[in-house]
Amino acid sequence: MFEIEIEDETAMLRFGAQLADALGGRGAVLISGDLGAGKTTLCRGLLRQMGHEGSVKSPTFTLVEPYEIEGVCVYHFDLYRLSHPDELDYVGIDEYFSNETLCLVEWPEKAEGSLPSHDLELSIDVTGEKRNIRIGSNSQHGTRICESLKS
Repeated sequence: MFEIEIEDETAMLRFGAQLADALGGRGAVLISGDLGAGKTTLCRGLLRQMGHEGSVKSPTFTLVEPYEIEGVCVYHFDLYRLSHPDELDYVGIDEYFSNETLCLVEWPEKAEGSLPSHDLELSIDVTGEKRNIRIGSNSQHGTRICESLKS
């Protein structure tokens, strides 16, 4: 596990772009942090780096927002309004996660024990205007991503 400091929104967008490059269009990333920590901003930077030109908003009410970007399927989840982890069975959560997709999951703690395996865990802490992101790997792909982000 390692940590990086993010100075402002522009830096968060830039980090999202770096993460997009490191992921290579596949993987599962769990993103934790309080309201307003920058989870969706990070996802916006990632999606824009991949070529998405439209708006990127948090799919709080729909649970998942799909994106098709240059042949890559990206699924952006926001589990904030999830009442119980079993609700994920109704959306067929397992069908979204594969070796050929990229899944970004905000508020993964709301689905404790119900999410498929993941590659990275990001935890965003707010300190004044700055953000500290702790990044941990949970797979070989995640380890390669972490090494790429460190360099």
